[in-house]
Amino acid sequence: MIRFAGIEEESTVDGEGIRFVLFCQGCPHHCKGCHNPSTWSYDKGDFISPEEILYKMKQNELLDGITLSGGEPFEQVDELLPLLKLITPKYNVWSYSGYIYEDLIRDTNKKKLLQYIDYLIDGPYIEDLRDLTLQFRGSSNQRIINVQESLKQNKVILK
Repeated sequence: MIRFAGIEEESTVDGEGIRFVLFCQGCPHHCKGCHNPSTWSYDKGDFISPEEILYKMKQNELLDGITLSGGEPFEQVDELLPLLKLITPKYNVWSYSGYIYEDLIRDTNKKKLLQYIDYLIDGPYIEDLRDLTLQFRGSSNQRIINVQESLKQNKVILK
């Protein structure tokens, strides 16, 4: 079961296209100025199964994919893997993370999730670098990474 803080069934601001957004519960980063500090606690939120999420996604034929947001999705690798295995390749996957890509690929457990993610917005939100002109990001240190190309080429490939 996935511990989650909320669901947005149709979003156009959390990745390209029309997206189903799963806000994961629990985050170790505690970024100053975070827009979602209610997701920090590991003891709050509700639980949902991968099958329930897939069912909800199938109700909307216009969906392009799912976005994993937070909290921190990479804190729930074992819980999210069954979901990503169910929905790919039909849906594309975007994910936000306060971790940077280079740290994620060095962590053998967290790297498992990268195998199913198409695009990653990495890095913590840094309030002093806030930039409202950036698409899909809150601060200028964050990157949009083409994960599958990055894994193939063994270097960061930006979108």
